[in-house]
Amino acid sequence: MKVILTRDVKNIGRAHEEVDVKDGYALNYLIPQKYAVAATTVAKKEAETRRKQAADRSLLDTALIAQNIATLAEARIVIKAKVNEKGHLYDAVGANDILRACKEQAHIELPIDAIRLEKPLKEVGIFDVPVSASGTFGKFSITIEAE
Repeated sequence: MKVILTRDVKNIGRAHEEVDVKDGYALNYLIPQKYAVAATTVAKKEAETRRKQAADRSLLDTALIAQNIATLAEARIVIKAKVNEKGHLYDAVGANDILRACKEQAHIELPIDAIRLEKPLKEVGIFDVPVSASGTFGKFSITIEAE
């Protein structure tokens, strides 16, 4: 039976694709769970329109992320944290803390998976933070200061 997926289904296909699955799987699982609809001519036209809209939205998101990364490269992000007498942080600074600081100080939002830290930062100083999202790569600096 031919169906059009309304969302991504593992090992079957991506959203708005027309796929051919067994009748029982479509009628007993995909359609009742609203993962798919029957592949009628109206549904095919709708899926094509949504597929184009998703592609356009993806292009806009990629451009916005690239612009945000470029803006962050010029911004000065400062994170204040409690430290001991040796200059080590009590609590490590991770991707969530960096994203929160970017949002508060530079008014820029990035997806959580865009920050590519190898490990959380545990010392005071200036650090380069690598960023990679939607095929756009870059880095920006953050400063961790004692509170």
